[in-house]
Amino acid sequence: MSSRPELQAPPEFFYNDTEARKYTTSSRIIEIQAKLSERALELLALPDDGVPKILLDIGCGSGLSGETLSESGHHWIGLDISQSMLDIALERETEGDLLLSDVGQGLGLRHGVIDGAISISAIQWLCNADKTVNNPRLRLKAFFSSLYRCLTRGARAALQLYPENQAQLEMITTAAMAAGFAGGLVVDYPHSTRAKKYFLCLICGPPSITTTLPKAKGEHGESCSEEGSSDEDDGTVNVAGRRRPRKKQKITKKGKGREWLLKKKEQMRRKGHTVPPDTRYSGRKRKARF
Repeated sequence: MSSRPELQAPPEFFYNDTEARKYTTSSRIIEIQAKLSERALELLALPDDGVPKILLDIGCGSGLSGETLSESGHHWIGLDISQSMLDIALERETEGDLLLSDVGQGLGLRHGVIDGAISISAIQWLCNADKTVNNPRLRLKAFFSSLYRCLTRGARAALQLYPENQAQLEMITTAAMAAGFAGGLVVDYPHSTRAKKYFLCLICGPPSITTTLPKAKGEHGESCSEEGSSDEDDGTVNVAGRRRPRKKQKITKKGKGREWLLKKKEQMRRKGHTVPPDTRYSGRKRKARF
């Protein structure tokens, strides 16, 4: 059996009462959640104006990541699909508002009221077709579209995830960009196998020249150097202004002559289509005037 929990069962069943309590009481999990939440909050780049912000904690679980938001003086709304996780969050008397929600069906929040969003180890769950009615691409589309609508203009979302492979990572990133977000991936400790962490840093609004991604952390926790380093070297993948180039049609000087036309007509006959018979006039170029 795979060690990845999202491949074992849907989240609402995997995180039952036993698993949810074991997750919440693990000192190792608590430490990891705290570090990832602090990093995600840092990537939001919230203004230091002393005004509390309204933030989303997507896949909040038992409220471990929400504690970091509360300690920073912000108000937060937590969404999770596991009733057992939310029950433990209530027992722990977390300060955020809790909603039982499947984010793959959309967030269902008012437009333009959220100042930022974080998510710790949750987004990859949307990529699994654990039910016949679940289509990963449609679920990602519903999630990112509703997230884009509920964020204020210029607000950021920092989504930490554990992608199963490169194809899954590209599917998630593509869905985010299709929803209208600018931004890209920030990869902390890119050269470490165990310490590598992926953060999808999104900015609500169209890409612009001023759209920049935060620097990734290096091996010793410091930001990677800006001198002489490209996006790939410093662990960031900027997709703010990326556009697919249009396919160029091949243009030949000879053009489409008689030989090409007869070949196409033969292909159509093989497919069962009714095609006019070949004559000496087939493929002959018309004169400019009769």
